[in-house]
Amino acid sequence: MPAARASRITPADIRIIAFTLVDRHGAQALGYADQAVCELEGKGESESADAWRALRWEIQDALDGRIEREAPILVH
Repeated sequence: MPAARASRITPADIRIIAFTLVDRHGAQALGYADQAVCELEGKGESESADAWRALRWEIQDALDGRIEREAPILVH
């Protein structure tokens, strides 16, 4: 099993990617994220699936108006 690698994707990157996907695909971006999670889990790539899961939450929040593109990022 390969060693875990440190993620270089920041919460700000997730925000940018989420809004880019929403701008380009609207609500369909959720489906793309869901598909990525399923495919990655199927390959046993749980860390990558978790990253897409986080992206999916950010997409959902963007679509629902709970976050704004330039709003401060809060990490819980």
